[in-house]
Amino acid sequence: MNAGAHLTSLEDGTRILTLSNPAKRNALDPAMCAALATSIAAVANDREARSLIVTGEGDAFCAGADLPAMFGDLDRPVPEIRASLREAYASFLGIRALSIPVIAAVTGPAIGAGLNIALSCDLVVASPTATFGATFARIGLHPGGGATAFLVESLGRQRATRLLLEGGTLSAQDALSWGLVESVTEDPLREARALAAKVALLEPELARNIKEAVRLAAQGPLEPVVSFESWAQAASAKGERVAAAVAKFRKRGAVSTDGRERT
Repeated sequence: MNAGAHLTSLEDGTRILTLSNPAKRNALDPAMCAALATSIAAVANDREARSLIVTGEGDAFCAGADLPAMFGDLDRPVPEIRASLREAYASFLGIRALSIPVIAAVTGPAIGAGLNIALSCDLVVASPTATFGATFARIGLHPGGGATAFLVESLGRQRATRLLLEGGTLSAQDALSWGLVESVTEDPLREARALAAKVALLEPELARNIKEAVRLAAQGPLEPVVSFESWAQAASAKGERVAAAVAKFRKRGAVSTDGRERT
């Protein structure tokens, strides 16, 4: 296989996207960006996909941008550099736009662009060896690829500001305590697959709507969330599992206000 990003399909609807350039610790270069864009588009158009796991081959998730490949020609005018950066960002920010739940399984470093890829996912599961670095400022580079938004969303304004100004790196345990990752486990890919298997048990529309409700809630006002929930809950009430639950309660008998069943 050529270096890039490879997509694997499991029978339960789980898709696994593997960043694959271990010789460069899965650093992002134009070939990787093109492969990412192609793979993400394939998942977006896959009607059988129920969830996506994003992981890295070898002992790294993604060590950031391949600087010579991405920034080598600095004689270009700023608008031209900006246009190429926006194209690179788009290659992985498509993860954020997917309607299905996305889980990052992170082993080793997730630095710069690698941090962005991980935080584009809905859940991040990390190994004890994982590190999360917003190291842009260390080399005089402004954060990019959504890093500022992702860190403010995950850490809050003050912690995000400090991490970005210092060009800091968080260990897996610090990332867990700060709320950057959902869990730390010895085998994050196995944990991600277990989570994906639970998603596969849900009706696809239910899983997608839960993701959308969380997205709306993260954006702010309550009313849009309540409005969406009322529609999504009403739609889910038509499902077989809800009907079975209602039938079960009816069989058991009505419950009085003091909690005792009436037969």
